[in-house]
Amino acid sequence: MADEDEMAMDDWAAALAEQEVADAAAADAAPSVQAADIFERFDAGAPIGANAPSNIDMILDIPVSLTVELGRTKIAIRSLLQLAQGSVVELDGMAGEPMDVLVNGCLIAQGEVVVVNDKFGIRLTDIITPAERIRRLHK
Repeated sequence: MADEDEMAMDDWAAALAEQEVADAAAADAAPSVQAADIFERFDAGAPIGANAPSNIDMILDIPVSLTVELGRTKIAIRSLLQLAQGSVVELDGMAGEPMDVLVNGCLIAQGEVVVVNDKFGIRLTDIITPAERIRRLHK
């Protein structure tokens, strides 16, 4: 039994030695590929904003949801179920107040309602700066 164990260990040792030789030969034969050969480097050369005009073209056709909000309210489900055609729901917005313009739920501007060729629109009166948008997110 001890002879069989020694023979098995010798077989494993021989197989491992053979594998090491094969791995070393493969490493010597394979060309060395570096990340710079495949991917664009972001840390070299141009400042961050230098490629912005050409890179922004990739996102210009992405659709976003634009919402103009007249106001909000909270009502009980009982009241909601009693609504019918002609019902009036009171909102917290006042007549003449600027309407909020949201893009994907984020406030970006305020404006006033206009009618042009029998269609409703909004005239932007105040654009929220990026710094103000970030400040409002932390509230």
